[in-house]
Amino acid sequence: MFLAVDPPEWARSDLAAAVAPLTSAAGAPRWTVPERWHLTLLFLGAVPAGCVEPLVSAAGPAVAGTPAMRLRLAGGGRFGSLRRPQVAWAGLDGDVAALVALAERLADAARAVGLPVEDRPFRPHLTLGRWRPRQPADGSLTDRLADYRGPVWPVEEVRLWESHLGREPTYDVVASWPIPVE
Repeated sequence: MFLAVDPPEWARSDLAAAVAPLTSAAGAPRWTVPERWHLTLLFLGAVPAGCVEPLVSAAGPAVAGTPAMRLRLAGGGRFGSLRRPQVAWAGLDGDVAALVALAERLADAARAVGLPVEDRPFRPHLTLGRWRPRQPADGSLTDRLADYRGPVWPVEEVRLWESHLGREPTYDVVASWPIPVE
């Protein structure tokens, strides 16, 4: 399971158009389809069935205090080194500080119901793809997104997703909470 904010379809489409010239480049990562693009606020992994309802109850107040936010997908980068890149990502502009504060409140809510949470700073990004280990990789590809600035969009809700892994992963919304829009 994971908690996330989903950019609207038109913002994902705009980014997909910017990424399109990179998709067939030599050394490209395995790209994620735009329909699955989201901004993960908190990755939880496997959540025991008995913790789902308490998590949903705890996350509500964590989201409730969130001010209206406007974001834009902007720039690009990679996790890992240039020679051994791991994750290709798009960055964010806009009310990023409010998004980081929301992610911290959600992590506190998960801890409060006994779920393990990684103890590392939240780095807001949208994962575009992953490079496969031991395959040719061009970590400089995401540098071509440095000047990308997508359309501004209002964050409307936070969703708790359950992922079902497999050859073609699927996602189900477990719960969602609205965020006020200006």
